[in-house]
Order: sequence, then structure tokens, then C-alpha cells
Amino acid sequence: QVQFVESGGGLVQPGGSLRLSCAASGNIVSIDAMGWHRQAPGKQRELVATITSDGSTNYGDSVKGRFSIARDNAKNTVTLQMNSLKPEDTAVYYCNLQRTKVIGKIGRMDYWGQGTQVTVSS
Repeated sequence: QVQFVESGGGLVQPGGSLRLSCAASGNIVSIDAMGWHRQAPGKQRELVATITSDGSTNYGDSVKGRFSIARDNAKNTVTLQMNSLKPEDTAVYYCNLQRTKVIGKIGRMDYWGQGTQVTVSS
């Protein structure tokens, strides 16, 4: 199966920065896209950012220009640099592997990490 190590969450003041990291391991053959989604209390999970194996990125409208995603294909890691944080960025952030091929599994599947809390508050 797939294991995740997510780190970098915490409490930050408005206008501050945080950097989230996610390392995926296990019997992974290939990962199409890696990314981050978030879910605030009482709200649906939403896209933050994704990056494909060839480096194409996609960002949610609310984070464009403030967040930046990067990926190391060799290490199966993805990072999210979050700048100019706002209180509305407060949420649990989930690392996500999309269309992932794993040894012993037929086809490709999506996998989710357990999440890391980000709180933006003064």
C-alpha cells in the first residue's frame, strides 16, 4: 500500500508563510499527479493545487498568486509553499496522489494522506 508522511502545518499569523511537505512511499510504480486539497470545518474539501509528473500545475482560484507547488518525482515528494496566508486558509490540508500505479493493484487509484492542520490567526 501507500504510506504518507505529511509535515509543516501549524499556527501562523495572517500574512505569514508556511511550507507543507508530503512524502509518499510504498509499492509505488508511478504517480500521475500529486497535490493538496483542504477542508475547513463545515465545508466541502476543495482543490488547493496539483502538479503532474511533467510539471504542469493547477491552482484553486483562492490561492493563485500566493501558493506554489513543487514536486520531486524521484523521491515521490510534493511541497506547498504558502505565502500571504489569510484566516480563510485555515483548514486541514490533505496530500493527494492521483491516478497512481501500485504493485499488486490493477489499474490506477487515488490515495489520500491523513492531513495536517493549518491555522491562520492572530
